Amino acid sequence: MKIRKILVSQPKPSTEKSPYYDLADKYGFKIDFRPFIKVEGLSLKEFRAQRIEVTDYTAVIFTARTAIDHFFRLCEEMRLTISEDMKYFCISESVAVYLQKYIQYRKRKVFFSATGKFDELIPLIKKHNTEKYLIAVSDVNKDSQINLLNANKITFTKAVFYKTVSNDFGPDEAFDYDMLIFFSPEGINSLLKNFPNYQQGETLIATFGASTAQAVKDAGLRLDLGAPNEQAPSMTGAIDLFFKENKVNKK
Repeated sequence: MKIRKILVSQPKPSTEKSPYYDLADKYGFKIDFRPFIKVEGLSLKEFRAQRIEVTDYTAVIFTARTAIDHFFRLCEEMRLTISEDMKYFCISESVAVYLQKYIQYRKRKVFFSATGKFDELIPLIKKHNTEKYLIAVSDVNKDSQINLLNANKITFTKAVFYKTVSNDFGPDEAFDYDMLIFFSPEGINSLLKNFPNYQQGETLIATFGASTAQAVKDAGLRLDLGAPNEQAPSMTGAIDLFFKENKVNKK
């Protein structure tokens, strides 16, 4: 099996110390990094269409730093003054610490899950049951988080602050890859948007995560490699194992 060129649908690593480069050197293929999707903040008009008054709420739930950026960006554009008494509930400590970019961090108003799991945040939210909650999400937010809030009878409002859009390929861009690597269902959707008549042929498709693998099958495409698996917890580890087993680029 010959693999000459691979497309990884992620941003290019900031340093040369990446396991993807190690694989490229080991097996002698060219590697390109290009996200199939990108995140854009909602415009003021788009946000206002939701008819949500941020100042009506006393607590905000954040599950990503991107949500924090676009929450405060839109608040600034709307010229809103956020109360110093506003409480913030974050999915992880790193997301909570990121709030320091916009507010004075106080333990009595910033709470986070110690494990980085959303279900660990629920007891903290329930403890502050008099708060009026707003959860800041993207247009492709995880239903599991919303369902968990509902299951625990937490009163909240979902507000979209940013969206995931297709990162379109130009008409002159070559798309001659032997292997495509995807990390989200939105990446598969973008592939089909860019190339409505896409024919997979002998091109290999690799995915990370169960939902991405399912998106490939739902699109009528062939899934050649899925990660994580029992032998390899990482995408690069799974590729390495797959290449060894299939004697990729062996003379």
